[in-house]
Amino acid sequence: MQHLCTTESAESIAHLQQYSTQIEELARKLGLDYYPVDFELVPNNFMMEIAVYGLPVRMHHWSFGVRYIHQLIRQGMGHSRIFEVMFPGDPCRAYLVNGNTLPENTLVTAHVLGHADFAKNNHLFAHFMEMAGGHILEQAAARAHRIETAIQEHGQERVEAVLDAALALEPHIDINRELHRPLYPTQPAQKSEHEAPPDPFQQRYRALPGEKIQLEPQAANKRATIPPQPEYDLLWFIAHYGPDLEDWERDIFLAVREESFYFYPVFACQIMNEGWASYWHARLLREADFLPHDLYLSAIKAHSDVVRPYAAERQLALAVNPYHLGFSMWEDIVEKQGMEAARRIVREEDDFGFIRNYLTRELVDKLELFVYEAHDDGDIRIAERDIHAIHEAILAPKFNYGAPRVAANHLHVDGSLQLVHDYQADGRGVDLARAERVLEYIGKIWRRPVTLHTVGERGEARVVTSKRL
Repeated sequence: MQHLCTTESAESIAHLQQYSTQIEELARKLGLDYYPVDFELVPNNFMMEIAVYGLPVRMHHWSFGVRYIHQLIRQGMGHSRIFEVMFPGDPCRAYLVNGNTLPENTLVTAHVLGHADFAKNNHLFAHFMEMAGGHILEQAAARAHRIETAIQEHGQERVEAVLDAALALEPHIDINRELHRPLYPTQPAQKSEHEAPPDPFQQRYRALPGEKIQLEPQAANKRATIPPQPEYDLLWFIAHYGPDLEDWERDIFLAVREESFYFYPVFACQIMNEGWASYWHARLLREADFLPHDLYLSAIKAHSDVVRPYAAERQLALAVNPYHLGFSMWEDIVEKQGMEAARRIVREEDDFGFIRNYLTRELVDKLELFVYEAHDDGDIRIAERDIHAIHEAILAPKFNYGAPRVAANHLHVDGSLQLVHDYQADGRGVDLARAERVLEYIGKIWRRPVTLHTVGERGEARVVTSKRL
């Protein structure tokens, strides 16, 4: 079985290049539309670094080292294996592991083309491309270089303190606002000159004798409230309104923010995106009559491992495999509604709309999905089979980028900052110990008192205050 060796020899690399070219030709013929993809074979340790850092070149921070150790342990236990990492852009960049077999990397090539098609045509990915351009890897490398320069000029400890705060707030952006947005107005909004005059009754009322209503001071003498409304983009707010932040510190916050905007579509469309890529790698392999039969069989075995719904040795899986769920949903959509409808869904939806609108009762029963609850004694029981409860259980970790919904609510005249947790929208409290650590990080950078009004995990009102100013 010559095809089961790794993709490191010159011969296997030549075969992979040949199959990749033919698969791309087939993909175009079947209607896939994507920006050019640059493929690169890399060693497993480099792929691990890409996976934990999120980008091939990124700012250094101790938290990525912790993630690397966790990934190493999971991989050593057989719980995690990285086949590829693909970065959307123009061109897209795809990294494959040279230690994987030729059939596996042939499948991965087809899988990446599905990702590339999704990234070009989905509205969330396209919106980020419009805001930031298609060269995120080069931009991330330039930011990493600026941070290294800051370390040389200001010292490791100072730069790391800023990164502690910025990366702790990484998901706290407002995805409904633009990446590049103006500062708040410095004066309250003026009444329009074209504002409609008061109605006749109001005019007669104001003309009645008696104590006159005291007119408001001129708006010019008043300062606008900061923020004018609750501000959920904490990275943007701290970068622009931190009382004593230096330019290089602001640059770090804005760098983390831009990367967070880049990662959001991947996060918000994971089930759709992985399912679409899995649908297309299966279809491309099925129609690739130029592939040797033994290679095709080995690649299909790898496909089965990727999209299986159960844990090892067919144990019950207590978490949804996004590859399996997305693949099953796209197969169902294409079969019942056709490819044109599937492409419309790719363009218009994210995982929230995808799950709520297209995970049907029939599919839920077929995939044997349910909501479970775990008890203190270790007992696990089925809690719900209601389709709406299943939808929301799948989507709950995705709400607000997976983070508590916290807003900057008021900047006091002494520079102290008040944060408010919208726990009613979240439907949950916060981990108070974690909140205290994050407030400590923010307090070091804000250099004024910072408070967070929230509730604990049992719903009791709590106020968390930064320990260090």
